[in-house]
Amino acid sequence: MKRFALLTLGLLFAALSWAQVKVVYHLSEGVPQASRAIGNIRNHLNADPSAKIVVVTHGLGIDFLLDGATNQMDQPFAGSIGELAGRGVEFRVCNNTLTTRKVPKERVVMEASVVPSGVAEVARLQAKEGFVYLRP
Repeated sequence: MKRFALLTLGLLFAALSWAQVKVVYHLSEGVPQASRAIGNIRNHLNADPSAKIVVVTHGLGIDFLLDGATNQMDQPFAGSIGELAGRGVEFRVCNNTLTTRKVPKERVVMEASVVPSGVAEVARLQAKEGFVYLRP
């Protein structure tokens, strides 16, 4: 019986070690935070290309996901967003923020989807889908 329990425990640990890492990056502070996050996400994917990464934005965090957005050096975010989306990163924008700030959904870049609430999305990903929380 003891050997069976140890074998089962060993198999469980082996299965967990092969499980895909799922991470939600939470952005709400604006362009400087988005710039940091892009670097963090690139480094993350270089270290673990199989990681499942979702970026959830609300408040000022949505700004880099609007058409024509640029970083602090006036360089467009579009290339970085497209590159990361091509590597499997998902971008989600808070509809509550869009409504409050009177930003039309049409201004959101095509790589991003709109979710009803950014904070609720972060909570859902953590509680129901097992995502690890990161805030750059």
